[in-house]
Amino acid sequence: MPEKILRTEYSEEMQRSYLDYSMSVITARAVPDIRDGLKPVQRRLLYDMNDLHVHHDRKEMKSARITGDCMGRFHPHGDSSIYETMVVMSQDFKRSVPLVDGKGNFGSIEGDSAAAYRYTEAKLQQFTDEVFLRDIDKSVDFVPTYANTETEPVVLPVRIPNFLLNGSEGIAVGMTTSTPCHNLTELCLLCEAYVDDPGMSLEKMMEIMPGPDFPTGGIISNKSEIMNIYATGAGRLKLRGRVEYRPGMKRSERDRLVVTEIPYTMIGQGIGRFMQDTADLVESKKLPEITDIGNISDASGISIFMELKKDSDPERIKNILYKKTRLEDTFGVNMLAISDGRPEVMTLPGILAAWLKFQHEILERKYRVLLEKEEDKREIQEGLITACNIIDLVIAVIRGSKNRKDAENCLTKGDTTGVRFKDKSMEEDAAHLRFTDRQAKAILEMQLYKLIGLEIVELEKAYKATMKAIREYKAVISGRSKRDELIKADLRAIREKYGYPRRTLIEDSAEAVIAEAPAESLECCFVMDRMGYCKLLDKAVYEKNRETVDTESRFVLQTFNDGHILLFTDGGNMYQIKCQDVPMKKIKDKGVPVDNISKYRASEEEILYIETKESLKDMNLLFLTRDGMVKQVPAEEFETNNRQVASTKLGDGDLVIKILPVREIGMNTVVIWTKEGYFLRFALDDVPILKKVSKGVHGIKLHKKDEADGIMIVDPEAAVRFGKREIRLNTLKTALRGGTGTKQKNT
Repeated sequence: MPEKILRTEYSEEMQRSYLDYSMSVITARAVPDIRDGLKPVQRRLLYDMNDLHVHHDRKEMKSARITGDCMGRFHPHGDSSIYETMVVMSQDFKRSVPLVDGKGNFGSIEGDSAAAYRYTEAKLQQFTDEVFLRDIDKSVDFVPTYANTETEPVVLPVRIPNFLLNGSEGIAVGMTTSTPCHNLTELCLLCEAYVDDPGMSLEKMMEIMPGPDFPTGGIISNKSEIMNIYATGAGRLKLRGRVEYRPGMKRSERDRLVVTEIPYTMIGQGIGRFMQDTADLVESKKLPEITDIGNISDASGISIFMELKKDSDPERIKNILYKKTRLEDTFGVNMLAISDGRPEVMTLPGILAAWLKFQHEILERKYRVLLEKEEDKREIQEGLITACNIIDLVIAVIRGSKNRKDAENCLTKGDTTGVRFKDKSMEEDAAHLRFTDRQAKAILEMQLYKLIGLEIVELEKAYKATMKAIREYKAVISGRSKRDELIKADLRAIREKYGYPRRTLIEDSAEAVIAEAPAESLECCFVMDRMGYCKLLDKAVYEKNRETVDTESRFVLQTFNDGHILLFTDGGNMYQIKCQDVPMKKIKDKGVPVDNISKYRASEEEILYIETKESLKDMNLLFLTRDGMVKQVPAEEFETNNRQVASTKLGDGDLVIKILPVREIGMNTVVIWTKEGYFLRFALDDVPILKKVSKGVHGIKLHKKDEADGIMIVDPEAAVRFGKREIRLNTLKTALRGGTGTKQKNT
């Protein structure tokens, strides 16, 4: 076959291919179908378990066997995604109603992962068998699998809005889905009411189902925003853990705060992170009232305790925990689902409308299949009853036929050619026989005991029951009200058998307000190493290890734990850090990057000078830039609560190269020197005191391509090494500011 080359625009081909890929991920991988609330991998896994007969009343099967079978037959996208799906569907802390009954280690609420699939076993839950898979062969369409060797269901005949019941989470291309779980009892009641009144208002819906219900319990603290979330399909839920205050009952017992329910978003590593965050708050003296924290959670529920000092304020501690840890968190809602073959953000009324439409479809399909079976049964029963009424003629036909074909021709067509009758009158009657092929087959296969009188009576009873069933099925197919009654009866049965009380409290909680307790002011030491990592050291620890700390650190400042650190950079900025944001560490512990606790970025600027805010009082800062500009700025200019301010104004391409503290001006002189070796000494009071927003004045006149290199306040010991020579600054002659200076030899 000759090669065929198609010419196309590259950008168009890329756009078309990416759109095809995107839609494939959205519709066939990451986003659930609104009808059954399941993603393809979930649907295929449940169907495969049903096909393997791993039902709730059977023995469990190895997870590896189920995973491998599902991957080989239905879902060729790797075993990890299938097994992880099985694990999640078995966890009662992630799903309102688990769909898989797992045996073995299927993970924990604290983030422990499940054991490998070769060690665990699983089967379907009774709820899944009855609500998700019942009548699957009669209710839904089947399509060929990826290998085209067998078929799989397009959707499962789920009888409740599973999209709301167990929620969903998924990341597709350019969109995500995130739907919270809901309470089964409330959901069934809402569906019953919706069947009776499809036009009911959102307010009435929320009277029955006031909001989501997470399996971990907890509190939804923004009740007033839920209606808008249901009306638009998107929004944010504010979740809180439930905290109980338990006073000590004995002298030896301390009062405790106990977290008994956690926000849904804290599942997994969030519990460990919460405990670490709480420990950090204690260590940084923001929660000094807590003396101990522990986790004694078990199969009966969550129990994270915090022991308190005497006379602690539990409400204040709770507010700090809500504000500073993940005990209060947000759950982003985006109820995206596949509806009519395309992704759509669904509202609550839209979800219920799609569910009810689907219920009518599967019921109508189911009863059409049942009707067809009853019609087939009626045909056979009518044939047998007719045959029993003319049994002598039927026996004569059978006895007179040479073979089965002759008998069938006579029974179905009245063809007596191959049949010998002893009584000619019977031959005339036989010519009028017109049984169907299926009736003729049933008559020829009928056993003789069926001719007993009681058996004939039973046959007639069965025929009446069949006719009654046919009338009922036709009424269901043609009558919407009949289907509505069946749907409501189903919902009542599910609610009565599987319903449970609400777990999550819904309220409009007050915003957590932290009344800052006056923290005890303690002396400490701010330390920053050469890599930009900073920490606080206890003063006693610093004094004990002073030589080591001073040698290994770039900046060391004596301060207080409630003080402030000011960072001055070459970019002309000042950054302010609260000491309470700097972690108190041990001598060998690594600090935190200064970038993480301030607006400073090490990749853009370099720190030239660090001072405590308190030490900066009653002094000026002397600035020198690369272009030789100088000025003094009084400390009051840096009295601010802002985390970042400009410390000086710079010309294009200019940088600050030196900042010096000036505690008194007096008769002091300063020396500026350049990279080319020009030194200029002049009086310090020639440098004007200016605002931080000013540019400054010329300190030294630079030659072409020369740059200022440093500045120093002259004292008897002041010296600068230039090349191989040490220049004593007090030997230089005093001149006027703004001159070119004196060229010094470097040898």
